[in-house]
Amino acid sequence: MNDLKQRCKALATHKSFEFFIMGVIFVNSFLIGVETYTNNSTIQLIQTIILGIFTFEITIRFIAADSVKSFFKDGWNVFDLSLVLIGYIPDSMVESASAMMALRVLRVFRVLRLLRAAKEIKLIMTVLVKSMSAMFYNLVLFLIFVYLYAIAGVALFKLPDPSKLTGQEKANYEQFMAEAPPAPSNSPDPFGTLGEAVFTLFRELTGEDWTDLRYNHITAYEHGVLKTSPTVITTYHVSWFCLAAFLLLNLVTGAVINNYQIAIAEQEERRRKRKEEEEKRMGEKK
Repeated sequence: MNDLKQRCKALATHKSFEFFIMGVIFVNSFLIGVETYTNNSTIQLIQTIILGIFTFEITIRFIAADSVKSFFKDGWNVFDLSLVLIGYIPDSMVESASAMMALRVLRVFRVLRLLRAAKEIKLIMTVLVKSMSAMFYNLVLFLIFVYLYAIAGVALFKLPDPSKLTGQEKANYEQFMAEAPPAPSNSPDPFGTLGEAVFTLFRELTGEDWTDLRYNHITAYEHGVLKTSPTVITTYHVSWFCLAAFLLLNLVTGAVINNYQIAIAEQEERRRKRKEEEEKRMGEKK
């Protein structure tokens, strides 16, 4: 049994085997794209062969693992095993159209196996996972400011209901809408509700139309539709864009960079320990 484990471990870590699996992953990913255009018996046969190769690979890695616990402790093993098992679910077992669509989407996720094609990419994924906890607190901070600005936006920039306007107020509103209609034309008042205000702030975060929103609000003030002054309007939009685009996003970037340095240090430490263990075993053999 130990001999089989050693052979499987040697095969799983062999460079030629890794390059072969990498090539199979690329072919599999390419065929997944081809299947969006056409699907025939030849493609299905190749995909079946590829599924068999993936099954062989995951079996080899399972046997090569030090224990069942260590195998499942590796997130990549769990990810690959899940994709392999999904590949064995026949379409005939799926009755509803929605379930069939979900199954096809899950199979498309086999493209993500490309993430383990290079050690550098695996390192980046490890960094992202490590950064999740820090990102969570950054997200909480971000949501607090989004909520604060959204409430302030509704209070400052909510347009009046045109159905309730009469006389000069209605004329002013119609003139304002003629000069500064919403973009796109089917969009609601950007700060009409709290939910829409949150989405508007996200739009501004991406840099889309945030200056147009400012000019529209100033035009609304000039026509008497809004009572908020241009100074307050400008301060609101500029402060949000600077806060969100520069400060909050940089906090996320900083967390990722910090964890990237930690991951590299841990990787170097693992390499050093493996080298020391190999040198120790070589010394004991002598």
